[in-house]
Amino acid sequence: MSSFIETAIFSFLMGFSIYLSLPIVLRKKTNEKTTRILNAVAIGILIFLISDVFSDAAPLLYNNGSPGNYIAIPSLGIAFAVALAVGFFMLYYFENRSKKGLSPDRMSLMIATGIGLQNLTEGLVFGSTSGSIGLFSGVALVILIGFTLQNITEGFPIAAPFLNNEKKLGTMVLLFLIGGLPTVIGGITGFYYSSTLFNIFFDGLAIGAILYVILPMIKHQLRDIDPTKQKTIYIGIFLGFMIGFLVNLI
Repeated sequence: MSSFIETAIFSFLMGFSIYLSLPIVLRKKTNEKTTRILNAVAIGILIFLISDVFSDAAPLLYNNGSPGNYIAIPSLGIAFAVALAVGFFMLYYFENRSKKGLSPDRMSLMIATGIGLQNLTEGLVFGSTSGSIGLFSGVALVILIGFTLQNITEGFPIAAPFLNNEKKLGTMVLLFLIGGLPTVIGGITGFYYSSTLFNIFFDGLAIGAILYVILPMIKHQLRDIDPTKQKTIYIGIFLGFMIGFLVNLI
């Protein structure tokens, strides 16, 4: 079994690896085509994150993935559905309380919140695994390396609304903190406490929040564009999903 200090340190490294993308996202203005592709890649990464979180929740929901079992455990199914709705409509309320629409700051904050909830679930998995079977076991090391690499890519969706807009270092640092710090909180919490219902609830929150975030991003991307630009966006979304998938394989 790992010590609490070891788990906290590695949770910190895992969560704050999101800042490794900061020098890239703070680059100067890019042309319109590159901006569209990068925004589309960000959407693809977010879509992958939904599938990634659900892949953790599914074995718990469907009786530990028993072959041929497609019926969710009722109590867990209800908890997951409630959390999904809370995560989705929490951001729905946040967006629609302002009559001015979504500014880059508000859009980025929504994305950071969704990613933060997703990283909280990753931290819970890592902390629980570290506390029960040891930090330097094969499973825990795979989780640590995989989540660290994945977190590096998560800076791009958060920064996407600021492409070709003014980027302030202080704002970006704060938004990345919202996205990355929950990994540390999850790791510390998971080390001491873990339950199926608890994990399922936060998986639902994360999926609901990320699902809502994707919708206005796609709407903005596909607004008033010609067929050629639309194809570019489709390819970018596919590339973003593949980036998330390939990073998760490492």
